Amino acid sequence: MSKTIPALSENTFLRYFNFIALYVAQGIPEGIVLFGIPAWMAMNGKTPGEIGSFVAVFGIPWSFKVVVAPLMDRFTYLPMGRRRPWVMFGQFGLIASFIAMAFVPDPLNNIALLSAAGFAVGFFGAFQDVATDGMAIDIVPTDQQARANGYMWGAKIIGTSASLAIGSVLLNKYGFTPAILSLSIGVGLIMLVPLLLRERTGEKLLPWTKGEASEENKKIQLTGWAIIFKSLYRVFSLRNSLLVALIMFFMQCAYNYVATLLPIFTVQALGWTDQEYSKSFATASLIGGIGGMLIGGVLIEKFGKVRMLNIYYITLIILTAVFVFLKSTWTSSTIIFSYMVIYQIMYVFTCIGLFAVSMQCCWKKVSASQFTIYMTIGNMGRIVGAKMIGPMKLHFSWEYTVLLFSGLLFIGLVTIQFLHINNHLEHVNKLDKKYSEGDLGASLSKI
Repeated sequence: MSKTIPALSENTFLRYFNFIALYVAQGIPEGIVLFGIPAWMAMNGKTPGEIGSFVAVFGIPWSFKVVVAPLMDRFTYLPMGRRRPWVMFGQFGLIASFIAMAFVPDPLNNIALLSAAGFAVGFFGAFQDVATDGMAIDIVPTDQQARANGYMWGAKIIGTSASLAIGSVLLNKYGFTPAILSLSIGVGLIMLVPLLLRERTGEKLLPWTKGEASEENKKIQLTGWAIIFKSLYRVFSLRNSLLVALIMFFMQCAYNYVATLLPIFTVQALGWTDQEYSKSFATASLIGGIGGMLIGGVLIEKFGKVRMLNIYYITLIILTAVFVFLKSTWTSSTIIFSYMVIYQIMYVFTCIGLFAVSMQCCWKKVSASQFTIYMTIGNMGRIVGAKMIGPMKLHFSWEYTVLLFSGLLFIGLVTIQFLHINNHLEHVNKLDKKYSEGDLGASLSKI
């Protein structure tokens, strides 16, 4: 039956389906680890510092992607595809580590071991993410990248929200172990997707089946560390590459700051239960995810990346400032839920736009590693954002703690004004022409 399934390189629907499934697989553990468990911890009296530290530890492995990406560029098993073997390895590890987390004994009183399990889930989640993004850059045509980003991030948000809603109910009704084990089933079923779908025609499904490496992958596979790192240095030292990295850092710092703050704020400041928060945030996430899948990529294609990013940032800066100064409205669950919905929509749309910018600014020769550096810097921002919550709440009121979100967004907004994508593409084209003649390694040795 597998012989009748087209390869990803030749079927648009299967490409989108593949990346939607793999991003849902990332969203399932993230939904419960980033949102469900923190809300559950807050409901059980854990401090903002403890909760922020747990979330930060989960995010640490995502900063290791900068090491993993060149490894994937340099080594692979081409007969099974350039990225697919790594995708399968990451997905299997994600399943195993998620199941292991379920068996942490007395997790509320064993935060160190719970954090270690969260670190393992984050590690394999990051591994799968790098491989999936690399596959997308290799397989998805340039004119489909914005829409693909919409589907991918919409799918991740949907996986996150579904995991949060279902996981929170299971946590409170059946306990920690049954909740995490139940969610791991969904992650396990998604393993069938990379198992059954080849990257390119003629490749092996498994090491012992028939097939061979494609000529396309042979041509783009890098064969030396010097080529990889010197190419990365050359393109990443460009002014606009550095600006994209800075924007990514502050965007993820801001969004993870408020994402980690929301369960603590609603439960401890407003008196919500963790289930009330989980249901509200999951619904808001679902709305944002579906919006991203349906129109996020289309808006970027029609009106431009930088213009739409400006709109998203300004909207949230003003909205958050108004929300803070109208403290009397915090007693209204409708107001809080409306803020969550707008926040989630803007988050998904911002990710689609900024990730499309990052892909566009990549040099094709080292695009997977360069894109991963952007993502890694962004995830460093996520760690910083989560860690800022403890000190902020210790020294400031809830109003100022929430308002910091606007301040972080404002830094990103100012930085965007200095970004000139067309100018960057001209420099990348010059690099391409300069190092396209003769042996790339010999050319780069002169840098």
